[in-house]
Amino acid sequence: MPLFLVSHPTCFKEENLKRAQSHPKDEFGVDHENMFYNEKENRLFCLMRAPDRDALTKHYAKAGLTYDWMVEVKTTK
Repeated sequence: MPLFLVSHPTCFKEENLKRAQSHPKDEFGVDHENMFYNEKENRLFCLMRAPDRDALTKHYAKAGLTYDWMVEVKTTK
């Protein structure tokens, strides 16, 4: 399944991010792979597995979140 890196302002505390990390795939097939954040910079980067960009956009819309950018990525692992 494709992997996406998404950037947006963070509006969550660390404990909320950890809970979101452990959620199962949603109805759009989206799964949280990992999250990187910096509270001081108000920045969150989400590494997400999703069938496609549309599914990921629906995932964020349902949560009431916006994002600055989304890019499909690959890893070296």
